[in-house]
Amino acid sequence: MNYKTILLSIFLVLASFSNGFSQTNQLEQAAQLAKQENKLIFMNFSGSDWCHGCIILKQTILNTPEFESFAKDNLIMLDVDFPRMKRNRLSKKQVQYNEKLAEKYNKEGQFPTIIILDSDLNIIAKTGYKQLSPAEYVNHIKTLIEK
Repeated sequence: MNYKTILLSIFLVLASFSNGFSQTNQLEQAAQLAKQENKLIFMNFSGSDWCHGCIILKQTILNTPEFESFAKDNLIMLDVDFPRMKRNRLSKKQVQYNEKLAEKYNKEGQFPTIIILDSDLNIIAKTGYKQLSPAEYVNHIKTLIEK
């Protein structure tokens, strides 16, 4: 992995988790990085401070060593968050960008929704929270990717 790829990876992680972040081209950057690293994009539509399933998914699956190890080798992670609490409020520009992504990829407005995309932004699979162990969830994602 070259220096630029590492910096872009760090930037994407910080951008997707930062509540005050106003940059609005994360998906395009994720696609570029996915293309460079031959990975898929794991787009997580989340209500991080109000959606019980979203909170459980993050705590019991996404933040585990098993999932993080799989993601590191196979996925570019992108959170598309819709927080409700005032202290977690996103910038107006970020909210508009997230809403545009939801219009295209999560029309039903279901949370959590996971969309797996290739580097050309074609949908590979769609899933959500499942009551599975981290290893079982990784296998679930692998099965979706292999179809």
